[in-house]
Amino acid sequence: MEKNYAKVVLTGAVSGGVTALIIVGSFVGLSPSAQYSPANSDVNSKSVVQNVTSQEQLIIDTVKKAKDSTVSIVISKDVPILEKYFSNPFGESSPLNFQIPQYRQNGTEKKEVGGGSGFIVSEDGYIITNRHVVSDETAEYTVIMNDAATKYDAKVIARDPLNDIAVIKIEEKGLPFLSFADSDILQVGQTAIAIGSPLLEFKNSVSVGVVSGLSRKITAGDGRGMSEKLEGVIQTDAAINPGNSGGPLLDIHGNIIGVNVAVASAENIGFSLPANTVKSIFDSVQKTGKIVRPFLGIRFIPITKAIKETNSLSVDYGVLVLRGEKPEELAVVPGSPADKAGITENDIILEVDGVKLDDNVSLPNFIAKKNVGDSVEMKVLHKGEEKTVTVKLEEKSDK
Repeated sequence: MEKNYAKVVLTGAVSGGVTALIIVGSFVGLSPSAQYSPANSDVNSKSVVQNVTSQEQLIIDTVKKAKDSTVSIVISKDVPILEKYFSNPFGESSPLNFQIPQYRQNGTEKKEVGGGSGFIVSEDGYIITNRHVVSDETAEYTVIMNDAATKYDAKVIARDPLNDIAVIKIEEKGLPFLSFADSDILQVGQTAIAIGSPLLEFKNSVSVGVVSGLSRKITAGDGRGMSEKLEGVIQTDAAINPGNSGGPLLDIHGNIIGVNVAVASAENIGFSLPANTVKSIFDSVQKTGKIVRPFLGIRFIPITKAIKETNSLSVDYGVLVLRGEKPEELAVVPGSPADKAGITENDIILEVDGVKLDDNVSLPNFIAKKNVGDSVEMKVLHKGEEKTVTVKLEEKSDK
């Protein structure tokens, strides 16, 4: 596979700027007696050095802990071998000796056609990556370990159609692996460390930043006309570059807080899928061999102010139960949990378990956090009257 050279841009005074920020922050916590003065300048200097060293050491320790668990994933496919030949468009018997170049296939050859990053989450070889990294069912996937010499054939165990997550596996035991943190307690401003293989060349590159935002909604495109909507993602300014997809986003202690998935066109804006969502998917695959998630059984559209005004609705939030464009796309799946609970087409689901469905809370994201067998209370607007129904969630499995 022909490789492009990476374009490297040098940036001046980056280290100095970061150090200055750390120094300013370190003075905030000093007691009044330790504030700067000529008399206690040595005390201040030692305190600053200790704080900076402590922060740096935590990051260094985290990278050491994570590097052997972070892997590169190479995609290989049989691609056509094209050979060039010349032919006369007027026929070989033509007196005009006019030849034009053409191409024809002469067999196939296996070539590397792309790749991404991933990380090991169990000692027996389960690996998390992005679904878009391993989306091609006709391709073969190879996992390359941190030493760049050890390689394993990988099998795709499950691809999640709702989240850009996939679980793959290699046949090995005793592997180093990363543990999940609780992403529900993340705070904006806490340290975030991204590891991956940017540009598919620079294995286990590290970038450090902070959690810049939580519960973002994004539409991510692959540059080839395909896109997907992702909810509840983490925003970070830790650099996430092409090839970093599927790599871990870590906290200062080396635990997984997210899976790197997308980058905005603006600088210093990257996105990661939260650890709790990913852990739920992995636990399901490890236990059952497939992704098992709770199933409600409705088609719907979120209600906006525009939809309210156009359709003269009484509310501008919630979801409207509505059939799809095709005849077989019913609003309520027969025999589904929603059907059993009495939800019908044109009902408006306003709340689930007392939580209002609006721009901040989506129905799919809320249900995805539940377990099969859980019961949820739904406030429903049915023919202009509010009622409360209980829905017991059943299993929906995706291979």
